Amino acid sequence: MARPSPPRLLSSFLGDHLAFSARPLLRSAAPGNRRVAYQATRTLCNLVDILFNRRSRDDTPENNPRCLCPGKVSPRLNVPDHIQKPPYVNSRQRPGVSNGPEIHDEKGIECMRASGKLAAQVLKFAGTLVKPGITTDEIDKAVHQMIIDNGAYPSPLGYCGYPKSVCTSVNECICHGIPDSRPLEDGDIINIDVTVYLNGYHGDTSATFLCGDVDDEAKKLVQVTKECLDKAISICAPGVEIKRIGRTIQDHADKFKFGVVRHFVGHGVGKVFHAEPVVLHFRNNEWGRMMLNQTFTIEPMLTLGSINPVMWSDDWTAVTEDGSLSAQFEHTILITKDGPEILTLC
Repeated sequence: MARPSPPRLLSSFLGDHLAFSARPLLRSAAPGNRRVAYQATRTLCNLVDILFNRRSRDDTPENNPRCLCPGKVSPRLNVPDHIQKPPYVNSRQRPGVSNGPEIHDEKGIECMRASGKLAAQVLKFAGTLVKPGITTDEIDKAVHQMIIDNGAYPSPLGYCGYPKSVCTSVNECICHGIPDSRPLEDGDIINIDVTVYLNGYHGDTSATFLCGDVDDEAKKLVQVTKECLDKAISICAPGVEIKRIGRTIQDHADKFKFGVVRHFVGHGVGKVFHAEPVVLHFRNNEWGRMMLNQTFTIEPMLTLGSINPVMWSDDWTAVTEDGSLSAQFEHTILITKDGPEILTLC
């Protein structure tokens, strides 16, 4: 199996497709040099080998009879012409990370609330579809239809070539699983990651769902991952150091001896899909404080074993190096004078 290189800071959706500069560069950048640090940000579509020494040859971990294997990916779904699309759709330019945080006026806040609410409703609906026998492709089609029926665009579709409208990450898949023909099985866990683009603003959320009769160890992993997200959100407020998020998540995960994935991060979100700040989910010493009317995601990924990802040959699917289970939860939050407002709640 492939062995990963040292950690890089990556958007939790983009993975290898949007790689931040190495951590020492970000750590050394003082607030006054913020632009210098982010000018070093590079968009690296299809350069997976920069992040991982080599791929798993056949996408199949050895000695795991129930390992996740790729299925058939159906053609890309259409979006009606009247629906507003993000600038990166059908663009030859690779999208990058905005150099500034997403700070909103009253109109922007209301737009963020609308996109967040729709994303939450779509995710809730997607969760009702999770049952043994359904394929992740069927989930994608249902999610796609609900999003466009509500006049929104599924943000992942066409982002750096991503072929589907939602990410479905099953069992050992850490993130970015591409919906395909594989049916869900009794005992699986699945993260569904939904982002919608509504009236010029992105709302981003995900949750891990249980499929059928799931064993206690997997249930505990899912429960603790959700608790990590909730605890991290609870400490957010204007002026709070962003690094407290990672410490809060790591402290709680450590109590249960679960691993915290370091390669993928939360991010600012709003008019652009990915912006400052970089939100690390593990203990760190990065600079930066939360700002009034700022929006960003928190999206911890926990594992039962290795925290190191291996990339499949599709250039998207990131699975745990040892085939151990992984779970993730995510919300988009708004920093208000009274603390955090979770925008991605129904």
